[in-house]
This record gives sequence, structure tokens and C-alpha cells, in this order.
Amino acid sequence: MRTMFIAAPVLALLSGCGGNSPEGQRGAEDAGAAIANAVGDTSAAVGNGIEDMGNAIAGPVKPGRYDEWVGKWVGVEGTYLDIKKPGDEDASADYALTMQYDLDHKGTYDGKATKAGIAFSRPDGDYVLKKATGDEIGLKWLAGKQDCLMVKQGEGYCRD
Repeated sequence: MRTMFIAAPVLALLSGCGGNSPEGQRGAEDAGAAIANAVGDTSAAVGNGIEDMGNAIAGPVKPGRYDEWVGKWVGVEGTYLDIKKPGDEDASADYALTMQYDLDHKGTYDGKATKAGIAFSRPDGDYVLKKATGDEIGLKWLAGKQDCLMVKQGEGYCRD
């Protein structure tokens, strides 16, 4: 409501500011500054967007090397691999790998993008997840599939 009482006299002043002449434009700018001073500086809330809020945009987000692998992959006999991008809370990992890798073992492991694939460690060793075909994995249930990821010979996951 306070804004209305302050803005009304200022608007009355603006109505006679001299049209399109430079002097008239300066009068409007001065009146706008007067409103900002009377109401309070609102530039932090409505000024130049994100940068004024202290959240300057650093640039476009660069996708990870293996982002096309994100999602669910199916293995044999109930095994699976689910690849996710981790949240901000875990900046050390490029990917989170959740897997049921045999009938008795499952877990979630941090993955790091490398030139060869996604490197990760689990209790039975260190591995690099890499692109493969079902034939390369060496399991007859995956034979003929083309869109697969392999942990090691005899362990892999495919998309249908």
C-alpha cells in the first residue's frame, strides 16, 4: 500500500516529462530512481536475474563421457546394472553403479569415467565397465545382442 502512495505523485510527475526529448527521458530515469529509493532497492530480487542473486551461471553443463549408458541394463538369471549420475553430495564419482552381479551379491559402487570405460571397485576386485556385444560377453543368453556393457568375460548387461 505504501508503494501506491509514493508511486502516485511520481507517476504524476512522469506524465509531464517532455515526450521523446533526451531531457524528458532523463526526467523519467530520475523519477524511476526516486521510486527505487523510496520503496527500497529491489535490484537483488528483480534486477538482472540470476547473476544478481549471487548464482552466476558458469557456462553450459558438459555431459559426461558415458551419459548415454545411464539407465537400466539387464543381465542373466536376475542380474542387472543400473547406472545413474550421482547428486551434488558425491562430487568424486562420475556415476553410481547399482548392480546385482551374481545370485548372492549386490551393491552400489562409485564409477569414474576413463578412456577405456567406467572404472569401479567392488569387493571381488577392480573393473572397467566397457561397451560390448552379447557375443563378446560370452553368455549364450546374451548372444546376438548388440547394445551391451561388459564387466568381465562372463559378466555383462544388455538393453533390448
